[in-house]
Amino acid sequence: MPAVTVENPITLPRVAAPAEAVPRPVLAVATAPSGFEGEGFPVRRAFAGINYQYLDPFIMMDQMGEVEYAAGEPKGTPWHPHRGFETVTYLIDGTFVHQDSNGGGGTIRNGDTQWMTAGSGLLHIEAPPESLVMSGGLFHGLQLWVNLPASDKMMNPRYQDIRGGHVRLLTSPDGGALLRIIAGELDGHEGPGITHTPITMIHATLAPGAEITLPWREDFNGLAYVLAGRGAVGQELRPVRTGQTAVFGDGGSLTVRADEAQDSNAPDLEVVLLGGRPIREPMAHYGPFVMNTQAELKEAFEDFQKGLLGTVPAVHGM
Repeated sequence: MPAVTVENPITLPRVAAPAEAVPRPVLAVATAPSGFEGEGFPVRRAFAGINYQYLDPFIMMDQMGEVEYAAGEPKGTPWHPHRGFETVTYLIDGTFVHQDSNGGGGTIRNGDTQWMTAGSGLLHIEAPPESLVMSGGLFHGLQLWVNLPASDKMMNPRYQDIRGGHVRLLTSPDGGALLRIIAGELDGHEGPGITHTPITMIHATLAPGAEITLPWREDFNGLAYVLAGRGAVGQELRPVRTGQTAVFGDGGSLTVRADEAQDSNAPDLEVVLLGGRPIREPMAHYGPFVMNTQAELKEAFEDFQKGLLGTVPAVHGM
């Protein structure tokens, strides 16, 4: 799990919650079920079973892999539509190629992120490059869906390429954790991702025994998903492990701690921390469309069938 790293974290700016910050309690810990997506790549459904009131503005998140493909096995998704939200694809290991009918696209690898605002609608495809299909190799990443408010659902589509080298790097007071801000801000430090719905997205790596207590915006929700390793969350130190999501209650800080002993295949605790300002609007969600009403959902399907969400380019470079 290389992502983006540094040899000596203590050279980075340090961040910690102020002593007077109210700790966020842990409301629940949910275990992600496993499934398959697209052409058959394995995923963990990180938010399955969690009440949407605690997820808003996030809709879903899949952990893709971690899987070691043999030659000829790497898989992606076919062309498909989206409308009404944003997709965030964060690649930790491997290579993925994206293209959409709005002209956006690029290749991401090892710590890169693609941020696609579907808005009024488009078609897109995500697939491993031909070289990876031929050779096989390690593949591991996340895809997060972020809702858009009604006022932005029909905005023009937009595409952002966020290179791993552009993420904001921070550490804990003792240097035991590396914090990568992909989007939003933490204690005044801003990440590169531009979001319509205000959110914070952080990939944190905690060395065995390390603990972080971070300031967290009180108007945001709080979620922690364990990519790898074992640890505990909240001041109550509720146990968490790979494939589990912790839901935090209200407060001004959140705590994550890595167990002293980790498994050999996961030497550190790897956690994605998410927070966002709830939209608190009705949501109609079916398949690739996220709207506010059933009528808007029906319209999205009809527009897709009419070709109004775009057409597949004759040559897509894959």
